[in-house]
Amino acid sequence: MPIVVDVDVMLARRKMSVGSLAEQVGITPANLAVLKNGRAKAVRFATLAALCEVLDCQPGDLLRWEPGDGGAPAGEQGDGARARDGSAG
Repeated sequence: MPIVVDVDVMLARRKMSVGSLAEQVGITPANLAVLKNGRAKAVRFATLAALCEVLDCQPGDLLRWEPGDGGAPAGEQGDGARARDGSAG
């Protein structure tokens, strides 16, 4: 996925543990791990705001876009996008 989550970078800069951050933000350590490891499909703005407040940072410090292989895994093009051969995705 071309969106990269840098929560681990901010955790290291703030010398904070995943458990401590999760507790202060109000999410489970498991859900924070999903976000941190780039497996999250979405992030609520309220969660992003809480992360920024606790880590004293901006959203751009936690999320960045990197050009990649085109994004969605096979079969998840969404929004009616068409495959390169012209068939529906």
